[in-house]
Amino acid sequence: MPELPEVETVKRGLAPVMEGARIKRAELRRPDLRFPFPPAFSQALEGQRILSLGRRAKYLLVDLGSGDVVISHLGMSGSFRVEGPALEETPGDFHMPRSKDPRHDHVVLHLETGEGERRVIYNDPRRFGFMDLARREDIAAHAFFRDLGAEPTGNSLDADYIAAKFRGRQTPLKAALLDQKNIAGLGNIYVCEALWRAHLSPERLAGTLVTAAGKPKKELAALTAAIRQVIADAIEAGGSTLRDHIRTDGSLGYFQHTFSAYDREGEPCRTPGCTGTIGRIVQSGRSTFHCAVCQK
Repeated sequence: MPELPEVETVKRGLAPVMEGARIKRAELRRPDLRFPFPPAFSQALEGQRILSLGRRAKYLLVDLGSGDVVISHLGMSGSFRVEGPALEETPGDFHMPRSKDPRHDHVVLHLETGEGERRVIYNDPRRFGFMDLARREDIAAHAFFRDLGAEPTGNSLDADYIAAKFRGRQTPLKAALLDQKNIAGLGNIYVCEALWRAHLSPERLAGTLVTAAGKPKKELAALTAAIRQVIADAIEAGGSTLRDHIRTDGSLGYFQHTFSAYDREGEPCRTPGCTGTIGRIVQSGRSTFHCAVCQK
């Protein structure tokens, strides 16, 4: 499943085409994806001006002039591509590109833009993605968002915030970081990378990073900085592009080539002076990659 940096990359790729455009027609080629489309979904979109594109955790948000917001999740295999006159479809070389098979083109938005007509096409072979519709004023209380924690890219994520979430917790650090009620959109790959950068064991208890008075220890300050930096680095690199995830402009994200822990089992640890190797353990059914020598 694409992680937060990949979704942010998709948002940034779509924004120049979609923001300010008018939806001439919304074409639904099946009645559902993971869930059925909302009632009268096409009619709610047609004729609307797209005001802005946003992201919350791993959800794309498309604000319409009507006050409605399209909520989109890519699921396991969903992707968008842009087509139009003189546009090459998803150009670029891929390690494992996403589907462009028209049999899996399930939603087509026909847009009027300042540069002519464009088509934004949602393709999803496995159909684990979905689209929903909500009023802008109801978004914060929506079931998808009401329990989400702070964004790892936002100013609200600091060591004091995480200390309040971790205080007294006897949960392994890896699980506490994956809990979306603590930090929104932080996934397995980037938790492994952040813990490696902060030299913290994924098995360490979250509460041990907080003082008895509820203040963050220096290790928690280092972890907070590592989380923010690893997400920023991945977004700058265009996402990790694992398996078949692609950017909307078709270019490959290269952060995957700089992983220091994730998927490097048996390889030497890249921490300067460390003699350890990257190992793999299973926590809550998910693989965790770390160095037992320098991550304590």
